[in-house]
Amino acid sequence: MTFAGGWSRYGGAILKPCERYRVKGRVQGVFFRAATRDMARRLGLTGSVRNLPDGDVEVIACGARDKLDKLSAWLWQGPSSARVTEVISEPIEVQNRYDEFVVR
Repeated sequence: MTFAGGWSRYGGAILKPCERYRVKGRVQGVFFRAATRDMARRLGLTGSVRNLPDGDVEVIACGARDKLDKLSAWLWQGPSSARVTEVISEPIEVQNRYDEFVVR
């Protein structure tokens, strides 16, 4: 069963929608992870952000659909020193639910 905002029920628990984003461009060494964490927390999202070995950044974010949309739009900009060339997103099911948004 899916509720307004993309929330769904799994067993007895209500699950928030989650997205995985892969951000490409000049996104490492420019405080992208810290800025993403700060923005996600302001939006009330939970999840994580981490650098990938190939130079991309991976973001996993869970929360209300409108807040995920705002984060997605922000990821195209990022901090002022970043140069984002592509953001790829996909809905995912997260096995380990997050209590907050963290940098990994």
